[in-house]
Amino acid sequence: MPSTVIQRFSYNYSERILTVNFLSGNVYQYLDVPEEYYEAMLIARSKGKYFNKYIKNHFVFNHINK
Repeated sequence: MPSTVIQRFSYNYSERILTVNFLSGNVYQYLDVPEEYYEAMLIARSKGKYFNKYIKNHFVFNHINK
């Protein structure tokens, strides 16, 4: 299901980095994210709700750009 907030997201398995591109143009990298969280986000009905509940405010992040 398409997200109303998240444009796309990807995961670097070797570095455990989840990169999230938002429709606003902001890009964030979430550090040391277990791959289970990425895989669960892939199948979540609502990517935004999953992100808000399990990723946001739970992992250190870097704001890449806007």
